[in-house]
Amino acid sequence: MAASQTVATRPAIRAGVLKFGTVSWELDTVRANRFDEEAGIALQLTELAGNQATQVALQAGAVDVIVSDWLWVSRMRSQGEALSFIPYSTALGALVVPAGSGISGIADLRGRRIGVAGSPLDKSWLLLRALSADRYGLALDRDAVPVFAAPPLLNGKLIDGELDAVLTYWPFAARLEAQGQRVLMTVSGMLEALGQAASVPSVGYVFKEQWARANPAALAGFQAAVAQARTLLAGTGAASDAAWNRLAPIMKAEDDATFRTLRDRFRDGIPRRWGEAEREGAAKLYSLLASLGGRELVGDGRTLAPGTFWTGAE
Repeated sequence: MAASQTVATRPAIRAGVLKFGTVSWELDTVRANRFDEEAGIALQLTELAGNQATQVALQAGAVDVIVSDWLWVSRMRSQGEALSFIPYSTALGALVVPAGSGISGIADLRGRRIGVAGSPLDKSWLLLRALSADRYGLALDRDAVPVFAAPPLLNGKLIDGELDAVLTYWPFAARLEAQGQRVLMTVSGMLEALGQAASVPSVGYVFKEQWARANPAALAGFQAAVAQARTLLAGTGAASDAAWNRLAPIMKAEDDATFRTLRDRFRDGIPRRWGEAEREGAAKLYSLLASLGGRELVGDGRTLAPGTFWTGAE
């Protein structure tokens, strides 16, 4: 479709986003540079209050696309709701300790106060527990003191000395890193240590399979538009710098160091490959997480549901 089409003649893609979520950086770049127009679509952003709100909006048909993880997609498919996933980011979290901490490795976590973003079913926490048990015989739920809370609260407690380590999502780990705190181990590093593929996307764009089959040109246009945005944001030239500087207000970076670290970690998470090897890696990781988190995490599906990853309308 030609970029000269009017908004009325271009199919609309309604994306549900969190106001300050990192996906807004990519989609805002799409709209600011009119990549959606070039791809023959009209991208519309609907701001929602939280991840659960985006999932409800998608299920209700209020939006066409959201960002979520493929574990949720597989769980929904196993329950009869045909959702599908295409990659958005491979960025994962990290285990961060204070700059002057004496903790030099996982074995030193015994007896420590560990802040964990999310719940006891957080995937990063399950992986850290598995690694600690496998390598060091530690049962961190008993041999340490886990504290489950929201990421901003955990960051503050680490800075104030109330926690010895924090396992948190990548934007919050990046903020701590920019303040001089030390990354003890990334979640990607945990995956590699457990023999898992670290290049598996952590989150992606999720949509109803029925919608995708009914609107193949719109979905293809959406994929083309976000690919252009990623290419721009991944670059190192003046155009990329300008794009990032324009995003600075919505990134809410406290200072230049935080801005640069957030930018660099976002770039690190841009998917470079998405083929059969990565999908097989995701299926292997699903089996591990299912064994760790059980039914509470994955529902009744003990293996990754067929069709979780969108490979086209054929």
